[in-house]
Formats: sequence, structure tokens, C-alpha cells
Amino acid sequence: MVLKLIGARMSINTRRVAVVCKELKLPYELVPVDMANAEHKSPAYLEKQPFGQVPIIDDDGFNLFESRAICRYLVRKYGKGSTLIPSDLHKQALFEAAASVEQNNFEPYRAAELQKAFAVKLKGYEAVLGKHKYLAGEEITIADLFHLPYGNFITDRLQIDSLTSIESTPMVARWWDDITSRPSWQAVKDGA
Repeated sequence: MVLKLIGARMSINTRRVAVVCKELKLPYELVPVDMANAEHKSPAYLEKQPFGQVPIIDDDGFNLFESRAICRYLVRKYGKGSTLIPSDLHKQALFEAAASVEQNNFEPYRAAELQKAFAVKLKGYEAVLGKHKYLAGEEITIADLFHLPYGNFITDRLQIDSLTSIESTPMVARWWDDITSRPSWQAVKDGA
């Protein structure tokens, strides 16, 4: 059975899962959710996702929601030998720190409403990326990939170029160019 990714094609969270699937070369079937007609608030949908959000996966009858949890699950199940979640204790700790930073400090409302605060956050990213190629070390992890949907939203939709400003954060610009050029992101950046 092919993995079912139940979500909206342009949803940031759906694309977060899709990019990890592409990175793992894991085929999936996108099962579209009609957000405009509130399909995600229907009783049938709420049975699987009680918060009425996208995405959900159906992995041969196993349903899971919350995009970051889904990504971790997919890497652990289908990413044998992958570095997307490191197995070394220290590398895994750095990964979890990087994933926490993304979840708590890299949201579009911060970029849109608190651009100065966002610029300060990027200085923290600059410090980390001055020591490592990626946020959790020298190999890409899903903590890096988690940034792609919101980063794309910030740079393209909100037209804030802080992420790519060579003058203010050259290490962030290098990292951003690296992760946004990955074939997995190119495959889903315009929709899962």
C-alpha cells in the first residue's frame, strides 16, 4: 500500500511532510482536503484529526497527525541508514535542539509582525551555521528540512529577504541556498 498523505497541496505542514517523503524517495498519494469547504472540520475528518488540521498520514491503516511527528515517524520507519535523524547521541541532541529552534523561533507571524526580533533570531542561526554546515552538524537532518515551508512563505509570500541577505547573515544565506536547492524541496515547493 502506498502511503497516503491527507492534506492540502499548498499547506505548509503538508509540504513539510512531502519534502521529507521526497528526501526519503518514499512514494505517497496526496489525498486532497478541501479546506475552502471546511472538509477538515467535518465529523469524519475530526475522527482522525481532532484539531481539524492538515496533514494526516495513513500508513497501511496507521493514522498519524502533526507534521513534525509524521516526519520523525517516516524517517524512523523508512529512512534506514539516513542521517535525517542522527543515531549518535550527541548528533541527535544537536538535531533535537535545532528542531526545537525551528518550531519555536521560525514562524511567519514573527517575520511579518516582528521583523526586528526575527533579525535577532537569524543572528542566532548565523552563529550556529558558522560552526556547522547544517543546524545539527555536518549532515542535513529533518530539522533543516522543517524550515523550508515557512522559510518559503517568509521569503516569497511576505517578501522579506532577511533569510537571503548576504550582508547580514552570509552563513544563513549559504545554508538557505543549499537546502532550497535540494531536489526534494524543488519537487514540493509549489505544492505537495
